[in-house]
Amino acid sequence: MDDTSMRLMASSRHFGEEDELRSSSILNREIPSSLVERILGMGIADWTEPGWIEDSELGLRRRLCVPVRYHGLPLGYMWLIEWPAHPIAPEDVERAVAAAGQASALLFRSRLMHERLSNRHEAMLRELVSSDEAARSQAVEDLRAEQVFPEHAQPYQVLAVRTSTSADTPTGDPELQQAVREIAGRLPPGTAMAVAGPARAWLLLAGPEPWSDLRIKSLKSQIADRLATGTSGEPGVTFGLGDVVTELSGLHLSYRQALMAARAADLVTSFSPFARWADLGPYQLLLRMNSSDIAAVSSVPALQALQAADHHGTLLESLECFLDEAGDVRRAASVACVHRATFYQRLKRIEDVTGCDLSSGSDRLMLHLALKIRTLAPKSGPPGP
Repeated sequence: MDDTSMRLMASSRHFGEEDELRSSSILNREIPSSLVERILGMGIADWTEPGWIEDSELGLRRRLCVPVRYHGLPLGYMWLIEWPAHPIAPEDVERAVAAAGQASALLFRSRLMHERLSNRHEAMLRELVSSDEAARSQAVEDLRAEQVFPEHAQPYQVLAVRTSTSADTPTGDPELQQAVREIAGRLPPGTAMAVAGPARAWLLLAGPEPWSDLRIKSLKSQIADRLATGTSGEPGVTFGLGDVVTELSGLHLSYRQALMAARAADLVTSFSPFARWADLGPYQLLLRMNSSDIAAVSSVPALQALQAADHHGTLLESLECFLDEAGDVRRAASVACVHRATFYQRLKRIEDVTGCDLSSGSDRLMLHLALKIRTLAPKSGPPGP
């Protein structure tokens, strides 16, 4: 028996009469997404009565598919593989339909209990990262009382997921909420919990040891792949990872860091699609500004004048490269792949247009901050050069 996503829920013993697909499902608890698409493409999601499917190309022997539904709500599929020595008779089909009916009642009750528990835990997690210290303390007590996490200190970390500003739907991806909750639900108890909405979600990562880079990468890939196979097409999401904390009471710090890192991954191309808070450098400070402040600061007259005179964007790129390389012209010219003489000419042109002195520490600081803040400013109107 599989759930609606074709992940194994239960199986009977077999005696050498399994096919390739059954073996793969039992060993891996699921089958490859390409096969899921092929099988669901046969229309079984709309079936209300049992039917037969077969596909030798997929290694799928002839089998009976019995939809598991509770008052019309799809909960999964029951499969009976037919073998020449053991044909499935009409009375076997009737027994399978009866068994699927019993299973649907059990699954529906289990789903209700799971959803109630998940909703309660999600409410606790929201309080755990709130700005109210008293609410955070109560959430820690509630989670400990339900034995969700141990009493002793252990690593906790937040991974944030947000809909990218480049996505087609400004209100978010309606599948993001379902995808994050579904994938978090597959993970071992006590290792991950999710709070999800259509535009933004986050996962609490826990365990005796901090999550490894490989494990986090796998989790991100699962979410992106799950969204890519949904109705919305290509995933428009970015990820941000906060620092590790060792107490639940400090999780709100990792939470805010993760949200800002995800925002950086969305707005700053060099970070996309995944940013760690620890790697943000000056953006750790700049991202604390609100959108209106960012828009105001990014519109400094010197940069506006430079952009108006810089029809190909060369001067802006050269200025940022020069400042990123701490004013080292030789290194900046090498990074920009131009001769030093050419780079000096560009710097002279920048000084003439902006009225700034690039040998002045104050002017350089002002321009450097304005350039970095400019990447965070809301984009409006036609794109610049």
